[in-house]
Amino acid sequence: MTELQNSDGLGEPSHEQTTWGVGPWVGELPTEEFYDQELLRGGDTRNVVDKYRYWKMEAIIADLDIKRHKFHVAIENWQHDLNIGSIVRTANAFLAEEVHIIGHRRWNRRGAMVTDRYQHVSHHATVEEFVIWARANSLPIIAIDNVPGCSQLETYKLPESCVLLFGQEGPGLSEAAIESAEVVLEITQFGSTRSINASAAAAITMHSWVMQHVDFPRN
Repeated sequence: MTELQNSDGLGEPSHEQTTWGVGPWVGELPTEEFYDQELLRGGDTRNVVDKYRYWKMEAIIADLDIKRHKFHVAIENWQHDLNIGSIVRTANAFLAEEVHIIGHRRWNRRGAMVTDRYQHVSHHATVEEFVIWARANSLPIIAIDNVPGCSQLETYKLPESCVLLFGQEGPGLSEAAIESAEVVLEITQFGSTRSINASAAAAITMHSWVMQHVDFPRN
């Protein structure tokens, strides 16, 4: 059996690394096409699950594309919100079909921790442009914000195919975004704070979709 060598002593991780990962492959190198020969020889300290250790980036993306979930994530980006990177990272973790940035094309990638390399990300200059795309793809827009008249996320049946739309930290969704939505949902809170962090709200909402639409094996 081929063993993986621990990477201790291989030096400090780069700015793209969040785990030590694994060192060089021990034993005869595998020859399958999806393996990256450079990573096999030098070690793989990327923040990827064990299945994808030593894989080429394009091979990882191709494998993810086979099994992506049917929900999309959209984020308004008018003030270069620092939460966008974290939302992209969460979208990757829950295997969203695609992330849509609405507004400014540039966004702060620090919170994404390089996961945007494996996650499809597209841009729409305006809410109107985004709405045209969503309607053309028959995807209902599900907005997340705590505004008057909204419904509870906890009691709402999320469509299997949809776009989960999030706003800026602080001001929340724009009026145009709210008007474009089929429904506006709020996450029920029980404490004194008026709102929760935008990236936390996105994580809760994506996980709610997963709990409604993913079949988990029973123990």
